[in-house]
Amino acid sequence: MSYSVGQVARFAGITVRTLHHYDGIGLLVPCGRNHAGHRRYTDADLDRLQQILFYRELGFPLDEVAVLLDDPDADPVEHLRRRHRLLETRIGRLREMATAVEHAMEAHKMGISLTPEEKFEVFGDFDPEEHAEEVERRWGDSDAYRQSQRRTAAYGKEDWLRIKGEQEDWQRRFVALMDSGAASEGEAAMDLAEEARQQICRFYYDCDYEIHTGLAGMYVGDERFRSYYEDIRPGMARYLHDAILANAVRSV
Repeated sequence: MSYSVGQVARFAGITVRTLHHYDGIGLLVPCGRNHAGHRRYTDADLDRLQQILFYRELGFPLDEVAVLLDDPDADPVEHLRRRHRLLETRIGRLREMATAVEHAMEAHKMGISLTPEEKFEVFGDFDPEEHAEEVERRWGDSDAYRQSQRRTAAYGKEDWLRIKGEQEDWQRRFVALMDSGAASEGEAAMDLAEEARQQICRFYYDCDYEIHTGLAGMYVGDERFRSYYEDIRPGMARYLHDAILANAVRSV
């Protein structure tokens, strides 16, 4: 079995030009050519390419990669052990970096790193930091709260504007569905309720169906939530509540 340079490039996720370069410097010379003189790669060539890309991922220059692969005294088992040690070291460093980044994100109280002008552009008259203390008091010990803090800490103005745009588009479609007379327990309403849950998952935290039904209760039981939705469209809070509950039942 042999493969063309284009096929190998697709397999490995690299460019044909890169393969030509590896051939030119003697790092990966294909075992054969077809009748037209085009490169043909064997499975052994692919194995060597895999090793090349591994060392390149770890930051080795090409000349050092050639030495590592072409050592006549190299023990294949020792070669694998060396790769394993390098991976373990790399994983350890990445874990340290991830911990440092997580600590930095936790340092932001609400994760809203915007100027007053940017906040107004994104949120209008609503200031999310006004509710920071209550949010932390009610949900500060939950995994969802901590996950939301980590995610939103990395958001900038453009991220918030994108999120706002998606949510406003959802609201328009939800109101249009209500105006059409569709049932709140119907498939279309449940689909939009599911889309709202997925938005929470993507933007803030992992919102399972149990959490989502809890939020639905707040949409009708908490005056602030109810007013928010009723200002968009009278009856929206109850309609959304019923659609969320129906969607949760559908998921079982």
